[in-house]
Amino acid sequence: MSDGHTPPDGPPRPDTDVAHNARVWNFWLGGTDHHDVDRQVGEHVAGLFPVIREVARADRAFLGRAVRFLTAERGVRQFLDIGTGLPTADNTHEIAQRIAPESRIVYVDNDPAVLVHARTLLTSTPEGVTAYIDADAHDPDAIVERASATLDLGRPVAVMMLGILNFVLDTDAARDIVRRVMAALPSGSCLALTHPTVDADLGGEGNVAAMEFWNENATPPITARPRAEVAAFFEGLDLVEPGLVPCSRWRPDTGTPAAVPQFGAVAVKP
Repeated sequence: MSDGHTPPDGPPRPDTDVAHNARVWNFWLGGTDHHDVDRQVGEHVAGLFPVIREVARADRAFLGRAVRFLTAERGVRQFLDIGTGLPTADNTHEIAQRIAPESRIVYVDNDPAVLVHARTLLTSTPEGVTAYIDADAHDPDAIVERASATLDLGRPVAVMMLGILNFVLDTDAARDIVRRVMAALPSGSCLALTHPTVDADLGGEGNVAAMEFWNENATPPITARPRAEVAAFFEGLDLVEPGLVPCSRWRPDTGTPAAVPQFGAVAVKP
C-alpha cells in the first residue's frame, strides 16, 4: 500500500533541452528513460571516462547488496532513500520487501523527471508501505520531518545516500546534511553511501575532465572527493566490514571484482 504521499497531478515538466543526471545515469544503466541530449552528453562523458558505465552498474549492484545486508542481517525494516533517481529493476522497496514484506520505505528526490515516474515507486506489499517525498537534500530537517509521517523515528532507519552528496558541492554542507539526518535517528540506524572519487589509485583521475565537461553541459553540477573527505561523512558512526572501499568490492557476491572510482560503505549509529 501507499500512505497517501502520492505525487500531485500535473508534475513539473522535465527540461529536455539540458542533460540531467537522473536520465543520463539511466542511459548508462541501459534504461530507456532519457532523451537525445542525455544520450549525447552521456556518450561524450563515456568517451572522456570510459569506466563510467561500470561505475553506474557497480553503484546499482551495491544498492542491492546493501539493502539485502541491512534487511536480512541487521534486521532493518525502515529505509529513507535520499536521491532516489529514476526507477529501474530492483528498487529499494522491492529488495527489502522481498526479504521482509512489512518493510517501510520513503523515497526522496526533487527531480521533475523522477517525480513523473514516482508512482512506479509507490507500490508495496500489503504488509508494508512506500512513500515519495518531493524534497531537496539540502533541506535535511524537512526531509526527516516529512518522513516521520511514514517511518517510526523511534526505531532504526537505514538512510540510503547513493550518489547524492556529490551534487552538494560544498563539503562542509554535505557533512552537515549527513549529521543532521543521522542525529534525528536512534541508535542502530544505518547509513549506506556511495560517492565518486578522483583518487588516482582507483583510476579516478579520469573523473576530472569528465566532470568539467558535465558541469558545462548538464545539470546539476557535480564534484568528486578524495577518500579522506568521503570517510568524514561517517564520523561518529561505526563502519561495517570491509569499511570504505570501491563500491564494487563492498561484500561482493563472488570473487574480487575490479575496483571502480566510486567509494561505498555502510555504517551503524552506535
